[in-house]
Amino acid sequence: MRRAAITGIGAYAPDQEIPNSYFNDTLGQDVDAWLRENVNITTRRWCTEDESVADLCEQAANEAIADAGVKPEDIDLIIVSTDTPEYISPSTASVLQDRLGLKNAGTFDLNTACAGFVTAMDVASKYISSDERYQHVLVLGGYAMSKYLNKTDKKTVTLFADGAGAIVMSATEQDKGLLTSDLKTEGQYNSWMGIYGGATKMPISETVLENHDHQLKFVHKFPKELNPKMWTEMANDICDRLGVKPQEVDHFFITQLNFNSINETMDNLEVDRSKAHMVMDQYGYTGSACIPMALHDAYKKGKVKEGDLSIFIGSGGGLAFAAAAVRF
Repeated sequence: MRRAAITGIGAYAPDQEIPNSYFNDTLGQDVDAWLRENVNITTRRWCTEDESVADLCEQAANEAIADAGVKPEDIDLIIVSTDTPEYISPSTASVLQDRLGLKNAGTFDLNTACAGFVTAMDVASKYISSDERYQHVLVLGGYAMSKYLNKTDKKTVTLFADGAGAIVMSATEQDKGLLTSDLKTEGQYNSWMGIYGGATKMPISETVLENHDHQLKFVHKFPKELNPKMWTEMANDICDRLGVKPQEVDHFFITQLNFNSINETMDNLEVDRSKAHMVMDQYGYTGSACIPMALHDAYKKGKVKEGDLSIFIGSGGGLAFAAAAVRF
């Protein structure tokens, strides 16, 4: 069977570091203790004024392509998952195709918010498995949410950050690569969190700007049990399909927003918490980039080895969920 294996991994975060102490000063209250205790965030990276999501993706992509040992002209398709695109139109993927010199690559963006990267992995795998013309696909998760933050809103400004992660997925007939996947959506939550101004429903106007509708908003507080419940169900379903127990999985790469939710999921699965690699303490919440950034960090530390079985689970606004199992 023709499958899509991960052959190259890259990531990038901007140089500008914003520690928790920054918000103690700008918000006039101690948020550092809450962030450390509740979400395990100590610092994060934000783009400078002249940086954008394509800049971050470009750096991550170059590393992933070099790591895969392929030439730019070998890339057949670019899929960018982001809900903070370079432009509303054209696609961020087309910008990257030009910048990176990937002259033979088709391009498109997809948006399932923070579930986007795992969704893009799934889409790339299906291209590779079903069409022999696709040998190498560049998959990116890019996030520049600092551009959409209300700097006085402590519910959002302290959590969200910027970064990019990239992988090259290549055709293989070996018993590895993306083995199975799952997509789910709880669409009734679509109005609970998002950036609602700036598109066709609510074009930019003075009213939109005054109400901060062009910036990220938490409209309602999500039930705290929602993510661990869905992540547990999806992981168990993936394991059942593969005929393995959760304890046999080597790594879990899960949306990097709240370490308590990740730990609760590991406990539900009766899996050692150390198998869920976390990076939110260093980078804050980087949305569609957080899972490949966690993968990159584990890879660079020598934790990911050939033959390892990993489960990726992403969740984000919509609410969208995506899970996939990958054998390295």
